[in-house]
Amino acid sequence: MTDHKLKSAPLAYQNEPFLNSPDGRILRLLSEYSEPLSRFRREQIQDMVVFFGSARIQSHDHASGLLTDIRAKNAPAAQQAAEQAAEQAKDMKRAEAAVAMSHYYEDARRLARLLTEWSTQIPAKRHRFVVTTGGGPGIMEAANLGAHEAGGKTIGLNINLPFEQSPNRYITPSLNFEFHYFFMRKFWFAYLAKALVIFPGGFGTLDELFEILTLAQTEKLAKKIVVVIYGSSYWKKIINFEAMVDAGVIAAPDLELFKMSDSPEESFEFLKDGLTKYHLGQQQTKRAGDAAVPEIARTRP
Repeated sequence: MTDHKLKSAPLAYQNEPFLNSPDGRILRLLSEYSEPLSRFRREQIQDMVVFFGSARIQSHDHASGLLTDIRAKNAPAAQQAAEQAAEQAKDMKRAEAAVAMSHYYEDARRLARLLTEWSTQIPAKRHRFVVTTGGGPGIMEAANLGAHEAGGKTIGLNINLPFEQSPNRYITPSLNFEFHYFFMRKFWFAYLAKALVIFPGGFGTLDELFEILTLAQTEKLAKKIVVVIYGSSYWKKIINFEAMVDAGVIAAPDLELFKMSDSPEESFEFLKDGLTKYHLGQQQTKRAGDAAVPEIARTRP
């Protein structure tokens, strides 16, 4: 009789079918909390300034180049079928809009550079006010680029999506994160943010803006978040905050939760003043044994 030895079962934490199953979801959630925390501690990250904005806004050079190409292709449009000419007109309109919006890319890049040049000079054991984005293209790339040009660390909290979202090359490699769960990514934005800069964007940008404004309004986080909404001509067309006050759905003092700005220099001075006042002007208490742990944000009990 052959002595048949049963093969050992895989260890639970190495069992990929289980880890990727509904039963393993709690472990996946915990990993998206614990692994970033471990890296933030290792990289000595204390807090962030988070930039949000459209993934579709391009640099001026890139947008101008595309517009030039489309104009060249459209030259003989009068001799083409009406349907093709109409499609080319749409392409032209989109390309012109991209050029018009491209100054926001350049402004995000400059503001991130100014912030990083300042923050890297702050005497501290840990890295303060590190420029952080969602890690993708557009405004996210611009902010990571500006921080990279200033010689500072810069964080990308990426999300796994079918399009638009691959990490840009300016993120500090050791601080390049990839999330599956939107709400875990949101947690890290809110938990470490001391300031927020909102550039023009779409659904995702609006989502993040109102998430942070709600946390600030309800004082759910035990810290002051300095908020800049950048690009008044865009945002005043998109959101009528005054109408919300008039309708009684927010209070007039809620408009003081943020500042509208139209220049990198003005935004930088506002952010620097607020961060200094609320997060550098007072000595933060440390608990015993916390020397190696970032003084990260805490929620109210």
